[in-house]
Amino acid sequence: MKEVLITQLRDKNSDRNVYRETTDQLAFLMAQEITKHLRTEEIPVETPCGPANGSKWVDDVVLVPILRSGVAMLHTFLKVFPNARVGFIGLQRNEETSVASQYYLNLPAITGKEHIVILDPMIATGGSALATLNKLCELGAKPEKISLCSFISAMEGEERVRREYPDVRILVAQQDLELNAQNFIVPGLGDFGDRYFGTAQEER
Repeated sequence: MKEVLITQLRDKNSDRNVYRETTDQLAFLMAQEITKHLRTEEIPVETPCGPANGSKWVDDVVLVPILRSGVAMLHTFLKVFPNARVGFIGLQRNEETSVASQYYLNLPAITGKEHIVILDPMIATGGSALATLNKLCELGAKPEKISLCSFISAMEGEERVRREYPDVRILVAQQDLELNAQNFIVPGLGDFGDRYFGTAQEER
């Protein structure tokens, strides 16, 4: 399923409606994967026919989309984690240096006990992911309780994040081999945010 969805995101002929629907479907699959790594506890429940044993999640989940592209994944993750707290970090990439700088930050209280899920559709150089991880850990987050969810990564960027944060769980639907001279993932899918939000130059 994920290969079919990734193909639809890659296809330059996918219209905006298809692109957004595909984003929702792939985000749902990834959110389901996150549930496998959350702690549960057994609870009793009464069915119409009698008592039974059930389970509930015990982890406090915090979703942190990286602006702006991460917002595209947020509403689907909230369907899976309706009680999650949400924080935002805004990072702007310098087109000449490809270095990300922070322009916005609004996070809930971080205690180190919560499971934090960073949402960013693409890991290219890894700069945005690392800037986000640095900020979260500076505020008290535990790397072993952080998951980074992306649709596509470049091998170089993903390995960079793994080297600096080996305890962070990285969930990527598909890994591509390289970056081009402009640090775009190849073959990738172009600029995810521009395609999802309709802000590509040819659409202006």
